[in-house]
Amino acid sequence: MAAHPNNQWKTLDKDLGRLSQIEYATQYVSKPLVGIGISLVFLILVGLGAAILFDQQPVSLIVVAAAIFGGYMALNIGANDVANNMGPAVGANALTMGGAILIAAIAESAGALLAGGDVVGTISKGIIDPAGISDPRVFVWAMMAALISSALWVNLATWVGAPVSTTHSVVGGVMGAGIAAAGFVAVNWPTMGAIAASWVISPLLGGAIAAAFLAFIKAQIIYQPDKIAAARRWVPVLIAVMAAAFASYLALKGLKKIVSIDMSTSLLIGLLVGIAVWLASRPVIRRQSEGLENRNKALKKLFAIPLIFSAALLSFAHGANDVANAVGPLAAIVHAIEFGGTAAKVTIPIWVMVIGAFGISFGLFLFGPKLIRMVGSEITKLNPMRAYCVALSAAITVIVASWLGLPVSSTHIAVGAVFGVGFFREWHMERRAKKLNTANKTGKFVAPEERRRRKLVRRSHFMTIVAAWVITVPAAAVLSGTIFLILNAVFV
Repeated sequence: MAAHPNNQWKTLDKDLGRLSQIEYATQYVSKPLVGIGISLVFLILVGLGAAILFDQQPVSLIVVAAAIFGGYMALNIGANDVANNMGPAVGANALTMGGAILIAAIAESAGALLAGGDVVGTISKGIIDPAGISDPRVFVWAMMAALISSALWVNLATWVGAPVSTTHSVVGGVMGAGIAAAGFVAVNWPTMGAIAASWVISPLLGGAIAAAFLAFIKAQIIYQPDKIAAARRWVPVLIAVMAAAFASYLALKGLKKIVSIDMSTSLLIGLLVGIAVWLASRPVIRRQSEGLENRNKALKKLFAIPLIFSAALLSFAHGANDVANAVGPLAAIVHAIEFGGTAAKVTIPIWVMVIGAFGISFGLFLFGPKLIRMVGSEITKLNPMRAYCVALSAAITVIVASWLGLPVSSTHIAVGAVFGVGFFREWHMERRAKKLNTANKTGKFVAPEERRRRKLVRRSHFMTIVAAWVITVPAAAVLSGTIFLILNAVFV
C-alpha cells in the first residue's frame, strides 16, 4: 500500500530541515577557517610586496620573512587593540558592529599613513642601546624575535579574550631579545621602570577621569528637574572638551611630519578648537533636543553622534601613534639589512607603514568583533553617556600623560575607563541604596548580601584583564629571548 502523499511531503520537509541545520552548522564552523584563509593570503601578498618593493638586490629573504611577521603583528593589533576604541560605541548601541569596523578601518589607516611618525625609535622608546649589539646579524635576529614574540603574545591574548597593550608587547619582546643578545646591561632600566609605572598609572588615571565625568553628567544633567534644559547647557561643553583634547593630541603627535609643536602651543590650539566647536554645537544640540521627553532615555540621543566622532578620532590617533611602534622592529630590520648597521632612529619606508595600516584593517574586520563585544558590553553595561565618558577620559589621559612624559598605553587607558565607569556606578548605587534604606522610603529593605550580589562589573573579566596586563611584558620578554636563542643557533 502506497504511503499518503502528505506523509511523503512531511518526511521530505523534515529531511530538508535537517539538511539546512547541517548547512548552518557547517557555515558556522567554517567562519574561523575563512578568516585564517584570508589572513594567509594577505601575508603571502605582504611577502611578495616586500620582495618587489625592497630596494636592495638581490632581495633578502630575511626582509621578506620580517615583512610577513610584521603583517602578522598588524593583523593582531587590528584584532585586539582597536577594540578599545570602538567597543564602547558598539556597546552603547551608537554604532553597529559593521559600522564600527568600517569607521575604524578607515580612521586607523588614515592615522597610520597621513599622521604616522616617519621617524621612530626602532628600539621602542630606547629600551635597549643598539650600540650594545654591534653585530648587524645579531641585531636583526633580536628584532625578528621581538616581532614574532609580540605578535604571538597578542594573538594568544585575543584568543583568551583579554585586551592587552600591543606597545607593551613590543616593549617586552625588544627587552627579552636584547637581554638574550647582550645581557642585562643592554636594557635601559629607568625607561623600563617608567613603563612598569604606567601599568598602574594608565588604567587608574583613565578610570578616575571617566568616573569624574560620569559623576558630573549625573549631577548636572540626569538628576536635574529639567533634564533637557540642562543637556542644552552642558552637552555642547562636553563636546567642546572632547574636541579640544583631540585637537591638542593631534597637534602634538599628528603634525610632527610637517612642524614640531610643543605642549603649550598644542594646548592653545586645543583651546581655540574647543571654543569654535562649542559655538557650533550649541544650535545643533538645541535643534536635536526639541520635542524630547524629560527622560534619561531621551538624553542618549544627544550623545550618540558625538560618541561616533570620538570613536573615529580615537582610532585615527591610535593609527598615528601606535602603528609605528608595532612596525618599528620591521623598520629596524630593513635598515640593518639595507645599510649594514644599526641605528637608534630610522626612517620607516612607506611600504612598511602600508603593511601596518592594511594589516590592522584586515585584522579588525576578520577577528575584531570578539574583543569589541567584550570591551563594549561584557565588562559592564554602557549607554551613550557612559561610553562618551570613556572616550573623553581616553583623550584627556593621553594628553596628561604626554605632558608628564609617561609612556602610557591607550589600551590600558580605555579599558581602565570602562572599569572606572562600572565601579563608579556600583559605588553610586550602593550609596543610594543605603540612603533609601535608612530613610525607609522604598518600603522594601535590600539586605547587604543581596547588594553585594548585584555587581555592575564582571569580576571574572576584571581579573583576566589585570592578569594579562601584569604578565604581558615578562611573558613577551621570555618568549622573545627563547625565539632569539633558537634563531641565533639555527642561522649561525
